[in-house]
Amino acid sequence: MKGFVQDIESLAVKNDDFRRVLYTAKHCQLVLMALKPKEEIGAEVHTLDQFFRVEEGTGEAILDGVRNAIGAGYAVLVPAGAHHNIINTGSVPLKLYTLYAPPNHRDGVVNPTRADAEADDEQFEGETTE
Repeated sequence: MKGFVQDIESLAVKNDDFRRVLYTAKHCQLVLMALKPKEEIGAEVHTLDQFFRVEEGTGEAILDGVRNAIGAGYAVLVPAGAHHNIINTGSVPLKLYTLYAPPNHRDGVVNPTRADAEADDEQFEGETTE
């Protein structure tokens, strides 16, 4: 079967890795993320669009300096060029998934911790899951 059809909420809640690339298509990419209490993605800006969906926990989404409280069920859409950060403000892991359009990371990459992700200079090189 082509494509990705799975229970994304269950996968996101079970994920303990900072970043786990699940599926890479030609024009978008599905990635699980888990932020430890008080951990953040890190302030960044992309030349691509990015979507986040929170499945568990509480946090804050910062888009171009505007702070927004987020929690389970929240969606955050970050347009290309927006400075952004996601911060876990709670006492339990913040479980979420994100869609990059177009892809941003090498297919299949798993970074168990933020430090691993920061040390890994990987980037999308055109290889898709299928």
